[in-house]
Amino acid sequence: MAVELYLDLLSQPCRSVLIFAKKNNIPHEVRNISLMDGEQYGDHFGKISLIRKVPALRDGDFCLTESPAILLYLAQKFQTPEHWYPADLQQRARIDEYLSWQHCAIRLHGSKVFWLKLMIPEVLHVEVPKEKMEAAVEELSGSLKLLEEKFLQDRPFIAGGHISLADLVAIVEVMQPVAAGLDVFGGRPKLNAWRDRVQAAIGKELFDEVHQNILGSQERVKVMDGSKLEFSKAKILNFFM
Repeated sequence: MAVELYLDLLSQPCRSVLIFAKKNNIPHEVRNISLMDGEQYGDHFGKISLIRKVPALRDGDFCLTESPAILLYLAQKFQTPEHWYPADLQQRARIDEYLSWQHCAIRLHGSKVFWLKLMIPEVLHVEVPKEKMEAAVEELSGSLKLLEEKFLQDRPFIAGGHISLADLVAIVEVMQPVAAGLDVFGGRPKLNAWRDRVQAAIGKELFDEVHQNILGSQERVKVMDGSKLEFSKAKILNFFM
């Protein structure tokens, strides 16, 4: 039986879940949830996730939220190739370490740049102070430096010689500020080479397919209806500004 995946591909964690499901031929059905339209607050989705965030998974009567938990569930239920989450204790610990760190680091900082550089000025029509933007880019630079120096070091991938769940979760976060027009790869040859290896391991066609919407954001914002975000405008500004 196919699992149901509730996704919005503007969301980084949703992209990691979809890439993983497609790459491993996991039987699934996508249920699109538009965050811009507030569909996460609908009655139906509320029965799937009280957290009201995507991604979410339903497997029969079993519902699950949070992308790391969903990825681990899929890896173990469908017995995907071991390199995604190896049996080796230390390799697995490296993956767990990265998944535990990224929430309040590269995910937060990449999202902040995306909103401050693109969504807030272009969709919410609120001016972002220069010092706010510069501070956000500096925070992101710090996280990218840690990704290179602490988590990658001299390894091809985060856990060693093969792609893992950690690399998959990392790459979708790194691509978020890229979608806002920030070149995160320039001057970072190690990060650039890692991106190329991850893209090759995933498959360029699948990588491009899943990132198509987000990488078109600079054009999409020109026709976005900012009034749809009025219900959460204050919350967005308070969080990112």
